[in-house]
Amino acid sequence: MAGRNFVDRKNRGLRPEHLAALPRGGALPAGTALHLGSLGLLLEPLASTLDGLIRREAGRRLVSLDPNVRPGLVTDRAAYLRRFAEWVALADVVKASDEDLAWLQPGEPYEAVADHWLASGAGLVLITFGSQGAWAVGRDARVHVPAPAVRGVDTVGAGDAFTAGALAHLHHTGRLDREGIDTIGAGELARLLSYAVQIAADTCTRAGAQPPYRRDGVPTPV
Repeated sequence: MAGRNFVDRKNRGLRPEHLAALPRGGALPAGTALHLGSLGLLLEPLASTLDGLIRREAGRRLVSLDPNVRPGLVTDRAAYLRRFAEWVALADVVKASDEDLAWLQPGEPYEAVADHWLASGAGLVLITFGSQGAWAVGRDARVHVPAPAVRGVDTVGAGDAFTAGALAHLHHTGRLDREGIDTIGAGELARLLSYAVQIAADTCTRAGAQPPYRRDGVPTPV
């Protein structure tokens, strides 16, 4: 219950005026991405604040979206799905787990869902399958990679670590923009996925949401 109260008091209260410190007009510093999702899709006034932010920043920098669905907190499924669809149309990268898809689009093949998201406006869709690895589709490539075998301790934070790994790879390979993801080929997409699943798997070897850091020997994406 303490964790839930923290969310209610801290995260939920974010309002547009709290974003005043962000640069206006040209927005965030060059070379940065905007990542949204999870509780930001449903808790107010947080959700409306982030809705305004994604609409302001879309097209100015890479936007990453991960619904990280919390079914127990969704009180209006139709409204949630409507907002999510609007954000997909504004996002460049959309990441979801197979569990997310089972709630968002029950019974629909993940390939069909991904194709729909691409048609809506996304440029790259990443789908994770836990120990079964990950799959991705872009404008010119579809790739699946297996997950490395590790001694799992805790899966908490693995999805976020995967997304962080994917964004880090895009950054270090000079593709952290719409042109970069629109032109990514199968070979580089496979390398991106392999790096992201490596980061996620490493996170699973420790209790709690503890992703690896460069100081831990994580290689630079290539």
